[in-house]
Amino acid sequence: MLYHSTRSQDFRADSAQAVLEGLAPDGGLYMPESLPAFDWKKCLKGDSLSMATDILSALLPDIPDMPRLVKNAYTGKFETEDLTPTVPVGGFHVLELFRGPTSAFKDVALSMLPQLLTAAKSAKGMQEDILILTATSGDTGKAALEGFHDVPGVRICVFYPYGGVSQVQRAQMVTQEGNNVAVCAIHGNFDDAQTGVKNVFAACRDKELPFKLSSANSINIGRLAPQIMYYFRSYRDLLDAGKITLGDEVNFSVPTGNFGDILAGYLAKQLGLPVGKLICASNANNVLTDFIRTGTYDQKRPLLKTTSPSMDILVSSNLERLLYLLSGDTELVAKLMKQLNTEGSYTVPADLLDTIQREFWAAYCDDARAAEIMGRVYKDMGYLCDPHTASGWAAAEDYVAETGDSRPMVVLSTASPYKFPVAVLTAIGGDTSGSEFEQMERLSQITGVPVPKNLAGLQGKEEKHTGVIAKETMLDYVLGL
Repeated sequence: MLYHSTRSQDFRADSAQAVLEGLAPDGGLYMPESLPAFDWKKCLKGDSLSMATDILSALLPDIPDMPRLVKNAYTGKFETEDLTPTVPVGGFHVLELFRGPTSAFKDVALSMLPQLLTAAKSAKGMQEDILILTATSGDTGKAALEGFHDVPGVRICVFYPYGGVSQVQRAQMVTQEGNNVAVCAIHGNFDDAQTGVKNVFAACRDKELPFKLSSANSINIGRLAPQIMYYFRSYRDLLDAGKITLGDEVNFSVPTGNFGDILAGYLAKQLGLPVGKLICASNANNVLTDFIRTGTYDQKRPLLKTTSPSMDILVSSNLERLLYLLSGDTELVAKLMKQLNTEGSYTVPADLLDTIQREFWAAYCDDARAAEIMGRVYKDMGYLCDPHTASGWAAAEDYVAETGDSRPMVVLSTASPYKFPVAVLTAIGGDTSGSEFEQMERLSQITGVPVPKNLAGLQGKEEKHTGVIAKETMLDYVLGL
C-alpha cells in the first residue's frame, strides 16, 4: 500500500517505510492513497488481539507476520485480556484505556509501535540503528520508554516540558531503566518540545548520521493505526451487553490535545464501524473547540497550565491528517500549514468546515468544571476518573443537552486517576497534603480503588535522567547522543 505526504503527493512510501520515517520529507504526515476495503463486521467477531491484527494488516500490509507482532505487543501486559474494557457509568459508558503498563491510553499504541518498527526495519533491510525522537505532554513519554527500552537496534530520546507534567508523570520518565534511553526536560511548553522535535527532523534530513530518525508521537502512522482497535472493542462490548444491535450508531466523546485519539475514531468510521458523532473534548486550552465551531485555527493565545496537562497543547499535529482526509487536497493542506507556521492561524473554506461539523462536535471544560464532574461522578455513581476523562464527560453532557441526541455515548477514559492524585483528591474532598505518592495512598484508602502496580512502585526509585536544557539546544542534545 502506498502512502504519501498530506502536503504533497510527490513524497511516497509504502506502509513499512512510512512507519520507519515517521514524518514525510516535506514535514507533512503520511496517509494512505486510499483506505482499503475492510470487513468491519467480521472484525467485530474476534477478540481484541484479532481485531488489532485485522486492522493493522489492512492499513500496514507491507509489515509481515502481523499476528505474531500483535501477540508480542499485548500478551500479559494489560490488566484485562480485553485490553480496553467498556463499563457503564450512569447514563454513559466509559472506555477504560488506562489498563496498560503505564496507566495511560497511549499504551495501546506504544506497546505495538516497537513491534511494527523493528519488523519494518527488518523488511527494509535497514542496518543502522533507529533513534526514536519524541515530545511528550506527560503520557507519551513513559509509554514510549516502556515500549522501546532495550529493544535491539533502537534508541529512544524523550523531551518533556520542565514543570509541565505531574510529579507522577515525571517520576515515571526519569526513573526509566534501559541502556538505550534518554530523557530530558526543556525550558518551555509541550508545543515548544513538539516543534523542536520537528525542527530536529528537518535539520537532520541531509546529515550523515549513525542512526535513522523516527518518531513515537502520533505523527507516525504506526502510532496512530493501533488506536483504531479500541473503538471496535468498545462497540463489541456494547453489542455483548445488549446495549445496541449491529449497525446502530454510537457516539464517542474523546479528550484530546494533539487530535490523534479522536482521529483514530474517524478512521474506524471510515473502515465501516457505525460511529455517530465524534465529540472533541478540550480543557481550557480550547483551540480545537474554537476551530471546530468557527473554522479558524488560531494558536496565538497563551498556553494555560491545567489539571489535565496531557491536553495542554495549542498545535494539534494530527488535525492536518483530518484536513487532508476531508478535502483530499494536498495543496490546500500545505497552504494552511504554512499559514499556521508563519502567521499562527488559518481559516478553512466554508464547505470544508461544513464537512468537519457533520462529523465532529466540540466543547471544552475548565479546571473548575472538571473538579465538579470528578466529584459528582464519584459521589453519585461510585466511579473514580481523572481530569482528562472529566473533560470528555463534560463535553458529552454538553452535547446531549444541546442536541438531544439519544444514541449511546462512550466517553474515552484516557488516564488513571492515580496519575493526577491532587486534582482527584481535591474534587472528592480529600486531604491533598504531602507528596503525590502520599496522595495516591490516601486516595486509595478513601475510595478502595487500588493504586496501579506500575505507579505504586515509583516512590524511592533512582532518578536516572535529570537534565534540563534550553529548547534551542535540542538539536545539539540529539547529535550528542
